[in-house]
Amino acid sequence: MRTVLHYLGTMIIIPVYGIQVCPFLESLQPWQVILPVVLAVALQFLLRTAFHTGMVMARPLERRVGRAFWLELLLFTATALGLMLYHRFAHGFPLVSGLKVMVGIWGLGFFAAVDLALAEEMRVAVLVEAGHDRFALGDRPFSMVRKVTLVAAVSILLLILVFFLLVIKDLDWLATTGRDVSFEDAHAAIIKEFLFVFVVALAHTLNIIHSYGRNLKRILANQTGAMNLVSSGHYEARVPVATNDEFGVIAAYTNEMVTHIGERTEELARTRDVTILTLASLAETRDNETGAHILRTQHYVRVLAEQLREHPAFRAELADENIDLLFKSAPLHDVGKVGIPDAILLKPGKLTEAEFEIMKTHAQLGADALAVAERRLGSNSFLRYAGEIALTHHEKWDGSGYPRGLSGRVIPLFGRLMAVADVYDALISKRVYKPAFPHPKAMQIIREGTGSHFDPDIVAALLAAEDGIIATARRYQDEHTGGE
Repeated sequence: MRTVLHYLGTMIIIPVYGIQVCPFLESLQPWQVILPVVLAVALQFLLRTAFHTGMVMARPLERRVGRAFWLELLLFTATALGLMLYHRFAHGFPLVSGLKVMVGIWGLGFFAAVDLALAEEMRVAVLVEAGHDRFALGDRPFSMVRKVTLVAAVSILLLILVFFLLVIKDLDWLATTGRDVSFEDAHAAIIKEFLFVFVVALAHTLNIIHSYGRNLKRILANQTGAMNLVSSGHYEARVPVATNDEFGVIAAYTNEMVTHIGERTEELARTRDVTILTLASLAETRDNETGAHILRTQHYVRVLAEQLREHPAFRAELADENIDLLFKSAPLHDVGKVGIPDAILLKPGKLTEAEFEIMKTHAQLGADALAVAERRLGSNSFLRYAGEIALTHHEKWDGSGYPRGLSGRVIPLFGRLMAVADVYDALISKRVYKPAFPHPKAMQIIREGTGSHFDPDIVAALLAAEDGIIATARRYQDEHTGGE
């Protein structure tokens, strides 16, 4: 459609322009001026249709924009030369007359070539974004600043040249017919000519500005969109490389940077996960509990959280990212046990009341250790959640838990989830002071603790996700866990 509009505009503008700047064309009948232009431009359109596929569409993406520009410019130049030669041989016009028309057609051709090249640039961008083809960035990008400067310079020169031709023609007209025309009529005729050229030039200039702005807006939207995704942790985001200029270079370097950031982030995440499991395993080796307890409770809380987020009251707090943080930080719930004396931690029997009071300090010890890490490393959602779990997973719904006697929803959600998971695993596991209970008995004990020890909503989630809990217990079963 843009091509058709440019070609139709040429058919209309050139006859009017030619009559304005060339007294020889002015001497012809209107149809003698219009018909050759229409036929020449129509032939140009047919040639353009034939050549465009092979010269533009069949080329690699990185060469299409330049090819589109030069194809249009060459076709308009050929049309201008053809009309100049036609008027030379058909009407005997001097070459200077044809050159005036040639300037007008070439000027329109330049504007059309720039606009259609920008449209091709947009099509290339769409193909790259859709993943249909790949744009190979060249070793010597053509600067966007240079392109804009060249277009502006050529446009200004064309306008100066056209207005100069108008002035020359009007001076010649006034010299030959000045006595037969009143000042008012001459003034009005000259103003109309200049206004016509000004309107045509302004329309094409504004169209070029709009096309540049449209393409630039798309480029910047792709860049900022990818950066927004990366800032949210989506390191698979990429900026489409679709132009061989500064923006293409920026996009390529951005993609390389995002790749490196993603690799480093993944490496840090793996290091973090290994560190967590190492610390948790270290704590477990000093305890009567087993390492499988870490894996079971870690997966229990995920099953519970995924079930609980179906509840409207918890949907916002249990987004995927938060559930993942819960899963990663759960193994540190008993990290404070490293601070409990061996005589108490490894005692092969039931603890005395005084010993149990010391054992209860592991919740605060773990939270304090994680708080020190958070102060050293800065605010961190993972450390914050891990600290909450370590501190509050022994708090009870009715306020009778430890270390702070919190109650109800004052207890952080992750601590309430860990409380159910930790107690369930303790119940189905063998301890020095008790045998491993079967699953039904463990569920009965937890149901009896609803509203006193446990959050009723989380117990309801446990019951609803019972199959997943059983599957997790079976998957990570060891010699210390009981049967179903």
